[in-house]
Amino acid sequence: MDLRKHYYLLIIFFISLSPCCSQTKVISFENVNVIPMNSETIIPNQRVIIANDKIIKIESASEKETNKIDLKIPASGKYLIPGLVETHYHLQNDIENEFKLLIANGITSARNMAEYQGQDHIKIREQAQKNTFLAPHYYTTGPYLTRNQLNNIASVNKVIAYHKEKGFDYLKIADNLPKNIYLKLLELAQKEKIEVVGHGQRELPLEYSLRMKSIAHLEEFMNIFSEKQRNSRTYLKQAAKEIKTSGIYVSPTLGTFEMISRYADPKKSAILNKDENLKYLPKLYLDYWTSDKINFRSKSWFTTNESLTRLGKELNWLKEFTLILHNQGIPLMAGSDTYGLFLPGFSLHHELELIHSAGLSTYETLKTATVNPARYLNTIAQSGTISEGKLADMVLLDKNPLEDIRHTKTILGVMIKGKWLNREELDKMLLDVENSNK
Repeated sequence: MDLRKHYYLLIIFFISLSPCCSQTKVISFENVNVIPMNSETIIPNQRVIIANDKIIKIESASEKETNKIDLKIPASGKYLIPGLVETHYHLQNDIENEFKLLIANGITSARNMAEYQGQDHIKIREQAQKNTFLAPHYYTTGPYLTRNQLNNIASVNKVIAYHKEKGFDYLKIADNLPKNIYLKLLELAQKEKIEVVGHGQRELPLEYSLRMKSIAHLEEFMNIFSEKQRNSRTYLKQAAKEIKTSGIYVSPTLGTFEMISRYADPKKSAILNKDENLKYLPKLYLDYWTSDKINFRSKSWFTTNESLTRLGKELNWLKEFTLILHNQGIPLMAGSDTYGLFLPGFSLHHELELIHSAGLSTYETLKTATVNPARYLNTIAQSGTISEGKLADMVLLDKNPLEDIRHTKTILGVMIKGKWLNREELDKMLLDVENSNK
């Protein structure tokens, strides 16, 4: 009798696990204009159905429903885009607060670009994967590596072993290395299947920097090239062809460069210090970055009239080279290098505006925060576009971003890992961050 009882209990248990009896919530966006990002198009008046954290069907909203839908999100006249990717994020303060800022700004994936002393980004990645707290899909590099950590062959072996043991997604170089050290690092990294990213090698010819997976700042090229080369359109186009051939990805990070002059110029600095979004920063951190103690406000290399003129010309050069790279077909990725007063989340939208101002179309600009990083992160099979079978990471916008790139900020809600957060919930997240910093 006891055996029979156990048998029936097992049957009930397995039936409860079967798909037909699951309590999966089915969500749909109704009458939404889909910007799929696999082509420059808008598919109007669609029904996008989500279940089990994935897009299970996209159909005309005029069709009869074939799925039982638990939650319908009215989206007539609104626009649905893939979740945005921040490819150059730096943790500066509380991780849960910064993740809230990212998600509230439509960012559903982020790549951290350095582990600083006292941080544990492997643990953060594990917490993000387990949904310990609300978090984007998370990727991370190891420690911020300079010549101090890579000063001999033995140190290269140690660094590679550490990255392999910890399981970082990337190894980041943040300094100019002696040629023998750099080449040994690349050799051992490839052997251990560790992808190397970061700053260019300014003291070596261009070809050496192109052996990495991606370059983190466009100004690296400005410093690799001689003055004569920088001023030659013929040379820059030829260099772009070489960069294209290498297969490397590039993050322009125009915004963080522009921020230098915004700190250094007294008029721009006064406006910057009154930005309403600064309320999302901790007080001590904010007090420092709005003070005159920071290098950008205290060093004449940044603050003199000649310096400000130079910075303006250099930013223009960076925009011109951004367009040259794009026209040559180099994949660009939006990344804002979040630190100081360049806040996580908000900064990516400004970066998109700057990339667009370089001459890219709105569609090509959006690709730098969707399709391109998905291909780079090897997640294109499940992210980067809106199509059936892909993960439910999407942003609902009030206005069309293909009409004006600034419309990426008109966020009505974010779906991340199949979880829907409406505008009210996003505002509450932002308020939580604000209140925690008082």
